Amino acid sequence: MATLAPTTPWVKDAKDDYRTCPVLTLKVDMHAERLIIANAVMAVVVLAIGGLAALLIALTRWQAVHLLDATWFYRLLTLHGIDMLIAWMVFFEMAGLHFGSTVLLNARHAAPKAAWLGFIMMTVGGLMANVVVLLDPKNTVAYTAYMPLKASPLFYLSYILFAVGALIAVITFFINIVVAKREKRFEGSLPLVSFGFMTAAILATYTLLQGAAAVVPAFLWSLNILPHFDPGIYRNFFWGFGHPAQQVNLAAMISIWYALAQITIGIRPVNEKFSRLAFVLYLFFINLGSAHHLLVDPGLSFAWKAVNTSYAMYLAVLGSMMHAFSIPAAMEVALRAKGFRKGLFGWLRNAPWKEPGFAAMVISIIIFGWVGGVTGVVIGTEQVNMLVHNTMRLPGHFHATVVSGTTTAFMGLTYYLIPLIFRKELKLKKWATWQPYIFGGGMLLLSLGMIVSGLQGVSRRNWDITFAGVVPGTIELSLAVFGIGSILAVIGGIMFVTIVLTSILTGPRLEASKLLLVSGDGNPVLESTKLTEHDMEAKQNQPKGAFVLVLAFLAWFAIYYFTNWWLLGRTWFIR
Repeated sequence: MATLAPTTPWVKDAKDDYRTCPVLTLKVDMHAERLIIANAVMAVVVLAIGGLAALLIALTRWQAVHLLDATWFYRLLTLHGIDMLIAWMVFFEMAGLHFGSTVLLNARHAAPKAAWLGFIMMTVGGLMANVVVLLDPKNTVAYTAYMPLKASPLFYLSYILFAVGALIAVITFFINIVVAKREKRFEGSLPLVSFGFMTAAILATYTLLQGAAAVVPAFLWSLNILPHFDPGIYRNFFWGFGHPAQQVNLAAMISIWYALAQITIGIRPVNEKFSRLAFVLYLFFINLGSAHHLLVDPGLSFAWKAVNTSYAMYLAVLGSMMHAFSIPAAMEVALRAKGFRKGLFGWLRNAPWKEPGFAAMVISIIIFGWVGGVTGVVIGTEQVNMLVHNTMRLPGHFHATVVSGTTTAFMGLTYYLIPLIFRKELKLKKWATWQPYIFGGGMLLLSLGMIVSGLQGVSRRNWDITFAGVVPGTIELSLAVFGIGSILAVIGGIMFVTIVLTSILTGPRLEASKLLLVSGDGNPVLESTKLTEHDMEAKQNQPKGAFVLVLAFLAWFAIYYFTNWWLLGRTWFIR
C-alpha cells in the first residue's frame, strides 16, 4: 500500500514554486500545473479538429448522404486518424503523466525544461501533420501510410517530431518518479493511479521506439536516401507502434477509471495487489494484440501468427477481466457503505448518475468492455480475423475502445481538472450532466452500426460502397444507425469542447474548494465516502451485485465468441 509523505520538506522551497490545493491537500508544482494545462488545451484543440473531420467522413460513409468526393474523403480520413488516434490521445496522456508523477505524489516537477521541449516538439509535429495533409494531396495516405504509397518528407518528419517530443515527455515522467522516491514524497510502492500511469509510460516507451523503426527509414526513403524499404517490414514495425499506442490509451484509461471512482464516490480498491497484478499483465502480454492487424499478411509465417494469437495473448485479456471486477466491486462496496444496500443493485440505482465524471466512467466501462473488448478479442483470433479484417467491423471495434472508452473517460476527468488545475469554475453544469450520455449514446450507435455493416460485408476505408452493385436495405439501415450515432456523438463532442472553452476562458478564478461539482446525493465529491477497513470487510457491503454483472458479461462474451465461429463455419459449409 502506498502512502504519501506530505510533511517531507521540498528540496526547492521558493515561494512561487508551488501552491497547496485545498481540495487534494497536496502541493501542486507550478511548472507541472502549466504543463498539464498546456497539454490539456492542445488535446482539446486537436479533438475539435479531428471531430469536425469525423462528422464529414461519417456523412460520406452514410450512403444516403454521401457528402464528400473521393479526394476530400481520403484527405480527411488521413487527418482524422492522425488527430484522433494519435494527437488527442497523446496530448491528454502527457497531461496525465505530469499529473500522476507530481500532483498525485505531492512532488515537484524535476525536469520542466525538458518537458516543455517535448511539448513544443509535439505541438509543431501535430500542427505540421495537419497542414501538410490539407495542403498537399500527396500526403493522402491515411495515418498508416502503407508502402509503397509515398508521402512527402514533411509528412514523415511531422510524425518524427511528434514522437520524439512524446518520448521526451515520457522520460521526464520517469525522472519525476525517481526524484519523488529519492526525496521521500511517498513510501512503499506508487499510488495505484500513478502505478497505472507508470504502466502506460513503459508501454509508450516501447511504442514510440517501434514507431521510430518504421517512420525514420520511411522518411529517408521519401528523400531518396534509402533506395528501398520493404513494405512488409514497414507494416510490422508500424503496428508495433499503431496498436500499442492504443494499449497506452488502455492503461491510461483504466488509471482514470480508478481516479474517477475515487473522486465521485470515494472508493478504495478491494485489493490493490490484485489491481496492480492486472497492470503488470498488460506490460508483458498486451502488445501481442498488435498481431491482428497482420493476420491477413502473406509474408508472415503460420508459426508467427499462432504464437501472437495463442494463449499468452489471453493473459492480457485476464488483466482486463480483473479490472472489470475490481472497479465495479469497489464502487459497490463504497455505495453500500453509504447505506444503499437494498437488493443486488440498490447501490447502482442510487449512484451519482448526475455527476458527469461518474456517468462518463460507467459509460466508458460499459461500451469499452461489452462492445470494444469483446469484439477485440474475437478479431485477435486468426481464423475469425479473415472474416473481419477489411470490413467495417474493425473500425466499429476501435471506435468502441478508443472513442467510446478512452475518450469518454478523458472527458470525464477533464471536468475535475478545470477546477483543480485550471482553477476555474466549471460553467454550463447542466450541459456537463447530459454530455456523457449524449456522446456515449451516439458512440454506441455509431459502433454498432459499423459492426453490423461489417457483418454484412461493407468494406472499411471505402468512399463509395455502390461499386459492388445494389446496396441491400439492411445495409442502408445499419449505415443509417451509424450516421445518426455519428451526429449524436459530434453533438456530444461539441458540448464538451464548449464547456471546456467557456469554463477556462470565462469562468471566474475561485478557490478550488468552491469549484467542484456536487455528487447526486448532495455531498461534495472527494468527501462523499470515507471508507474504513470495517466498511471494506463488513458482510453487508460485499460486492454481490458486481459479481452478478461480471457473470452476465462473461455469458455475453461466450455467446459472441462462439457465434463468430458459427458464422465462420457457415462460410466454409460443405454439403
